[in-house]
Amino acid sequence: MEMESIYLTALLVGLLGGVHCLGMCGGIVGTLSFNLRPEVQLSYIRQIPYQLAYNLGRITSYVLIGCLFGFLGSRLVSLAEFLPLQQGLQFFAGSFMIVLGLYLAGVWNGIVRVEALGKTVWKWLAPVASKMSCVQTLPQAMLYGLVWGWLPCGLVYSMLIMALSAGSALEGGLVMLAFGLGTLPNLLLMGSFAFFFTRLSRHIWVRRFAGSTVILMGSWQIWLAVSVSV
Repeated sequence: MEMESIYLTALLVGLLGGVHCLGMCGGIVGTLSFNLRPEVQLSYIRQIPYQLAYNLGRITSYVLIGCLFGFLGSRLVSLAEFLPLQQGLQFFAGSFMIVLGLYLAGVWNGIVRVEALGKTVWKWLAPVASKMSCVQTLPQAMLYGLVWGWLPCGLVYSMLIMALSAGSALEGGLVMLAFGLGTLPNLLLMGSFAFFFTRLSRHIWVRRFAGSTVILMGSWQIWLAVSVSV
């Protein structure tokens, strides 16, 4: 498996999947910004450390979950012939990315059913997140970000399947790190420009471009999985 291509794919999915992040997390980021002290709200420069802390916590959660999935994937392949199972996992990850691309493009909302599976976990975490939303310090912001990272999200789930196929805990964590870094520009900008970017994310041509690109990347992952045995 070409790990470099997987890291690049994860980074680009995070970046292009911003149209989903903007729609799903826009309200969260806006609320967090509005809960800051008035003198911080009025200055984007003073908001930056808080936005970085939120996202550091969020990406840390992604990496930890990615390490867990990468470890589970490595245990699975150790129980069977290594290459065929790893190819199967990569094929599944590519297929899930195509489904994700169809959702981003506004063609099919099947992935919403997958997101619903994660609502059981979020049901337990939501009260904790609500109590932590009035952030006043940077450690509080990072702790909130750690909880935020568990928000049910089809985009995250597609990358976790890729982390499962990565081959080890370290590589699974790196896949999720690349994905998290890809989401960072959109979510950092959204902190102060939530309204503008949320409207942009709803533009049909923005969604179609992002969705089509993710579909192509999913197809590429499937081709990599199949071509090894050809």
